[in-house]
Amino acid sequence: MNKFFSPSSCYQNYGIALVRIITAILLIWHGWESFDAEKMKMYTGWFVERKYSNPELWAYAGKVAELLAGIGFLLGLFTRLASIATIAAFAGVIFILGDKGKIFQGDQHPFLFILLAVVFLFTGPGALSLDGLFFNKRR
Repeated sequence: MNKFFSPSSCYQNYGIALVRIITAILLIWHGWESFDAEKMKMYTGWFVERKYSNPELWAYAGKVAELLAGIGFLLGLFTRLASIATIAAFAGVIFILGDKGKIFQGDQHPFLFILLAVVFLFTGPGALSLDGLFFNKRR
């Protein structure tokens, strides 16, 4: 019980892994929309409204980035690279498509994905990851 209330970490690697896997499922859910023609038509329309060239390319690039980052997070493979992709994709949502950076008014959802990606960027994948299996240098 004392460890629970202490300032030192308590199962930190497994906690990070749990949050990473839940985040992965949510990102895969969002990225899977790239296979839904109707939703992609809607997302492409947002880029058309803002007069972007190649609006379909931008829409698919964002959704595929979400899907691939989600798979990377789920496997714990190239976690920091997946974090950078997540940050880039959702920064685009916030500053290009959303409320232009108004994270307290309408863009909390994408901002939370950025915050989670920042956590994984600095902490790594935690336990149960392929990064740990492939890249962990044993002394």
